[in-house]
Amino acid sequence: MPFINSKISTKITKEQEVKIKEELGKAISIIPGKSESWLMVGFEPETSLYFKGDNSQPLAFVDVSIFGGENKAAFDKMTAEICRIFGDVLGIAADHIYVKYQPIANWGWNGSNF
Repeated sequence: MPFINSKISTKITKEQEVKIKEELGKAISIIPGKSESWLMVGFEPETSLYFKGDNSQPLAFVDVSIFGGENKAAFDKMTAEICRIFGDVLGIAADHIYVKYQPIANWGWNGSNF
């Protein structure tokens, strides 16, 4: 039950959205037990973001919510992959991307909770 939501400081085309979604769909398997079949992806383009008091460079904040516990080693690998994807597709430098992981104990779907 992963959900990856991205706040991006720049415009994003439909083609870029699809490419990022596809790449995240592959990358999510880095986290044991997770797959694209349960992945939901959201985009919030043209978000007003500042880093170090500046917004002159493209920025991204990527929020990864995961049903279940933490896996630091997998999260480290996933961060590298997220930075690569956003760099390749949107030209955002890795040092201008924050990635937050939020393990979730209670997750609802289809009228009930897991």
